[in-house]
Amino acid sequence: MRETRLILTCGLPGAGKTTLARQLAADRGAVRLTKDEWLWALGSTPWDEPTREKVEHELWRLAQEILRLGLSVVLDFGLWARSERDEMRSVARDLGVGVELHYLDVPADELWRRIDARNSQPPWDSHPIRRADLDGWLPRFQAPDAAELALFDPAPETR
Repeated sequence: MRETRLILTCGLPGAGKTTLARQLAADRGAVRLTKDEWLWALGSTPWDEPTREKVEHELWRLAQEILRLGLSVVLDFGLWARSERDEMRSVARDLGVGVELHYLDVPADELWRRIDARNSQPPWDSHPIRRADLDGWLPRFQAPDAAELALFDPAPETR
């Protein structure tokens, strides 16, 4: 029997969070909740802050319901702030589930290369991320340090 886990992805746009989230969900038999995909499906964009906040809230509520049912969840958000990660870890632990944090640390120039390539593909081609956006986000992102990472559970060994 596998252990129920909340699996968090953390990083800036272009870091590879969604690619990793897909792989983790497939490998672990977990439910993947990807904020940007839900926003696009609802006819919105990640630039629509009020809708983004509502979607984040509802996906987090849904994640907690799924965890209570004993199923693991991969939550594909950016989780730029330490306070967000602390809160999710605390809530999940209160639910009695393990919590993993997968931080993708990618240099800014590589992030931009990936974002620029993604900007040419739908749906991003109609709402691209600009280099100025990325440059503005870099100082706002609170990267987890070793002490914070130690607060999370290690990923289980693969057989």
